[in-house]
Amino acid sequence: MLIQSIKTLQRALFRKVLLSLLFGAVFLSACGQPELGMIDGRLRPCPTSPNCVCSERPDQPEFEQPLVFSGPPEKAWRTAAAAVTSIGGSIAEDNGTYLHAIFVSKFFQFKDDLELRLDTEHSLIQFRSASRIGYSDLGVNLKRINRLRNEFDSLSNAINPAR
Repeated sequence: MLIQSIKTLQRALFRKVLLSLLFGAVFLSACGQPELGMIDGRLRPCPTSPNCVCSERPDQPEFEQPLVFSGPPEKAWRTAAAAVTSIGGSIAEDNGTYLHAIFVSKFFQFKDDLELRLDTEHSLIQFRSASRIGYSDLGVNLKRINRLRNEFDSLSNAINPAR
């Protein structure tokens, strides 16, 4: 009986240690810096996990159409930045052609990254929206891009009704 109790305690302790290590790994990965920015003038490709959408790479499964604008690129860029903040993003960097914003989930406080790149040659705003941790985002990034697109269009039409 004593041996059985010791084995039960050992299993319980092992589970606690394993869970602690798992949560520690998740916490440390959440604290790491995401891979952001551009490669060869384009936003980075999405990882192989289904927690990202990107307009830069039409040959990839996570591809979504970029934002399209008409008129002065600077005005479109300001409109895009306003749309980002309007849907809950906090802009961490904006140099006029590249923007990085952070979105934080309400419940678990997970951080996701949204990047925009101004493509003046084609009158497009390219985007990449990615979760920092986890394998699947359950469609959160696609929903964010759809909200961004709707807000961008709405603000663009309010600024330039003839569009």
